[in-house]
Parts: sequence; C-alpha cells; structure tokens
Amino acid sequence: MNLFDQINEDIKSAMKSREKEKLEALRGIKKVLLEAKTATGSTGELSDQEVLKIIQKLAKQGKDSANIYKEQGREDLYQQEITQVEVFESYLPSMLSDEELTKAIQQIIQQTGASGMKDMGKVMGIASKSLAGQADGKDIAEKVKKMLN
Repeated sequence: MNLFDQINEDIKSAMKSREKEKLEALRGIKKVLLEAKTATGSTGELSDQEVLKIIQKLAKQGKDSANIYKEQGREDLYQQEITQVEVFESYLPSMLSDEELTKAIQQIIQQTGASGMKDMGKVMGIASKSLAGQADGKDIAEKVKKMLN
C-alpha cells in the first residue's frame, strides 16, 4: 500500500473513531496531494517520495504558523496548528540526529571527492536527494558549508 492509500485508510479510521483534529489534518494532506496529482504537467500519480516532500512542506508551514500564533498570544490557534503538525510528522521518516547527518555528509563528500567550497553544488545535489525527508535542507546546507571550509 502506498502512502496516498494509507492516508485514505487513516481518514476512514479517523471518521469512525471521531477524531476531529486528526481527520481535519488528514483531509488537508489529501487536498494538497490531489491538487499535486491534477496539476499541469503531472502524470496523475505521486510516488511515496513526492508525497513525503509534500507532507514535509506542510509540516514546516504548520510550524511556522504555530510560531507566529504563539508570538501573537493566540494559544488556541497555536494548539490547533501543533496538533496538525503532529499528524503530518507521523507520516514522515524519523529525522537524522546531528551526528548521523554529519556522518552521511562526510560519506557524500568522500564519494564525490569534494575538496572545497567550489564543490558545494555537487555535494548539495546528492545530499539533498539522498537525505530528503530525513533532514531539513537548511541544516544540510549549513553542515556542507562547515565541512567544506
């Protein structure tokens, strides 16, 4: 069962168990996935990797919104966003620890033979693809810069 089908099944179970917040978050995911499937230039199918990218983007947007709500003192909206982010993150693979990320980037640098900042693009291209969903792109870029300097 692919990730899209899993989300559909989880929507059904959330309906049956009357989990309002979870159902709302899952319907939000499904809406964005359906839009991506029917977008111009789309094949009509999404791979699990593409679905994970979309969910990761939704989780990041939710965290950003939650932080804004917290700054503005809107605790009710903050809680609502955080609840949705938790549902989004339940579909994402676990994030790499700082040590694991460093080790993975070291392997990529050795693999590509990168020796300095001029090779950052080469390293980032491979790292972004191989670590997608396991680490934030900003964190990957910072580590690569630090290790190539």
